[in-house]
Amino acid sequence: MTALDLNPTQPEFWDGKGCAHCEAKQFAEAVAAFDQAIALDPNYCRAWNNRANALCGQKKYAEALATYDRAVAIQPDYHQAWFNRGLLLAEIMAYGNAIESYDRAIAIQPDPRYLHAKAEIGLKQKLFA
Repeated sequence: MTALDLNPTQPEFWDGKGCAHCEAKQFAEAVAAFDQAIALDPNYCRAWNNRANALCGQKKYAEALATYDRAVAIQPDYHQAWFNRGLLLAEIMAYGNAIESYDRAIAIQPDPRYLHAKAEIGLKQKLFA
């Protein structure tokens, strides 16, 4: 544990609290913690991404999508936000847009999880066609 872990004046402190709330499925509390991180640093894209994850946990998909969009607007090479955006779009069956998000993530970081998620879109499209 570092001093930063105990310093509520740092956005990382609140981001960590938000992640802990997400793990406990306390999504409203998580959003509030991520909002604290963002209030301290409006350009802290990790908190924007994590806030969107918490909103997905609440099934607030439109707000989550706008929040992922904010994260990638702040840091266009943040591959995790592009991937999470793709997951959300796949969840709501917006497969073309999901593929575009996965492609952005893969172009930045060719993570096998990203490649697998993109490949699953083809299966989902066949199942729900």
